[in-house]
This record gives sequence, C-alpha cells and structure tokens, in this order.
Amino acid sequence: MSDVKIRNMEEFAAVSGISRPTVSKYFHDPESVRPSTRAKIEAALEQYDYRPNIFAINQNRKQTKTVGILVPYLADPVFAEFARNIEQRCVEMGYRPTIFSAHGETATENDILDNLRALKPAGALLAPLGRASDVAAVKAFCDEVPTVLFDSNIVDTGLAFVGSDNPQFTRLIVDYLCRTGEPPCFFEMKTPANPNARKRRQSYIDAMESVGLEPQIFSVEGIGWHFEEIGRQGGHRVLKSGEMKTNTVLCSNDRLAIGFLTACYESGLSVGRAEGCAIRVAGQDDHPFSRYTCPPLTTIAQDYDSVSREAVATLFRAIEGEEFSYEVKLFEGKLVMRESA
Repeated sequence: MSDVKIRNMEEFAAVSGISRPTVSKYFHDPESVRPSTRAKIEAALEQYDYRPNIFAINQNRKQTKTVGILVPYLADPVFAEFARNIEQRCVEMGYRPTIFSAHGETATENDILDNLRALKPAGALLAPLGRASDVAAVKAFCDEVPTVLFDSNIVDTGLAFVGSDNPQFTRLIVDYLCRTGEPPCFFEMKTPANPNARKRRQSYIDAMESVGLEPQIFSVEGIGWHFEEIGRQGGHRVLKSGEMKTNTVLCSNDRLAIGFLTACYESGLSVGRAEGCAIRVAGQDDHPFSRYTCPPLTTIAQDYDSVSREAVATLFRAIEGEEFSYEVKLFEGKLVMRESA
C-alpha cells in the first residue's frame, strides 16, 4: 500500500491514470464503466487506500445550490442573528440559503429535515433543538447531507460542531459580579428549552465553589420559548419569596434577564450598579436588544460573527471535497459592562 495521502477525487484520478469524469462515473455506478477500467480503478483504490467523500460526489452531481439553515426558534433574536449572518455568508459563496424554524417542536424539526432532504441541498447548517430533538432523525439526516451543527450540539453528529464556550461565559461574568459587588444568585428555567442552559448552570456552581462561595439557584416554572414572560412571572415569585441572599441576580440568558428586569420595575425596585440601586441584574448572550433595556443589560457577548463564519467555512470545505475528521470549535464570549450590574 502506498504512503501517498490522497485528499480528493482529482488527486486519485491523477495517480490512477484515469480521467476525473470516469472515476466519478465509477463511484456513482461501478457497472457503468468498462471491466478493464473498473479493474484499474479498483487496483488503485487498493494501492492508495482511497475512499471517496460521498458529500463531494453528491455536490459534483450539481443537483442544487441550496443550503438549508435550521434554527430552533427564529423569533428568538439570538437565532435570528445567527441565521442572518450565516445566510449572508452562503449568498457570498454563490449558494441559495433557505431558512427554517422548528418553532420549538420536535415534530416540526423532523418535518423540516424530511422536506430539506427532498430538496437535495448541497449542505445544511443546523442548530438543533437539543434534548427535544429526535436524535436518530437528526443523525440520519446528517448521514445523507453534509451538515455542520452550530449553537447546540448532538455529539458526533454531522461533520462538525461550531458554537460558544458556554462554561467560559458564566465563569467570566461570575468573576466580574463577585469583584464588583455581592456574589450572584442564578436565575433559570426549571425545564430549559436550550441545552446550553445546563452548561451555564454547572459553570455557575463551579465558579462560586471555586472561591468558597455558596451557590444559590432559583429554577422557575415555564415551558417553551417565551422566555421574557417566564422571566417576568418567575422574577415576581423570586422577589416576593424573600429567599434571595444577595442583591445580585445572574440570569441564564438575556431573554430571561429582560423579563426579570420587568418584574423589578413592576415591583418598584431600582436596578443598576449606581449608588442607591436596590438590585443588580446580568444576563448572558448579548441579545441584540440587551443594550436597549432600561437600564442597559450587563451581559456576556456571543461571538456571532466568528461562530457563523467558522460554521459556513467548515461546511464549504466539505462541499468542495476536503476530507477531515469530526471537529468541535468553540468561541469565547466577551464581558459587556452596562448599567444593570
């Protein structure tokens, strides 16, 4: 067996002495080429241990220039920002992106995967529901269509996962809040819609315990993607309970924090880090509207641009025929200090 590394079908055609169209024809249907040619190709396959990239073969059929983009809930501005960024990058590459929203529903996500598969897309970029996903259905789709997952991960599914370092988000903002005032309690949904919430919860616990502080977690009722209202109602319950041991609240995400800010306003509590304020509130994500809350929300900014750029670049590496092992790429967040904490 040769030690020469064959990266794509063009290189295999060159070393085998067979034209690229004939090699492609063989991989589509071995019986479609002459027996002598087939024998020569198979001998070269044995010599160079080459296995074609099935995704590249499908692309070379030039069936479509469509790229599917699926997010859990397009009305969520965080996912809208990801979708907008990814869409623009696909257009720049000469492809036709089509955006889908699962609306937080497993059945809808499955239907979209079926419909997208029927379009024979060149590839797909998926932010799956996560725990609510039909994992077998997502994996089956990724086995047929070159797919990169972003934001929420299903391990070893698709070509790669590109997302945010959620534990780093929470460590960073816990450190800031502890340095600038009372240590934070953690405000979350008891049944979070997004799987990243659990990573942030655990990171909060770890960060507090690492400096000898006792974590305090408030897990409020609420199901679905209406985070602001869940945060508002849950915020009222927490504020009225008298159980808070601190005047600082770290919310699992910015949308919950926006709801919590509303509960503070309705309860007559002044929010902020200025002298005389009753409570500090912080979030995570840098929701596109977080700078316009009252007061503007202190948070951790996702690197929307880098996550989107890397996810699209990884997908097009596969579409263009590059072969690589499953990859995970995470991007850190940045502290954004505003008036709320």
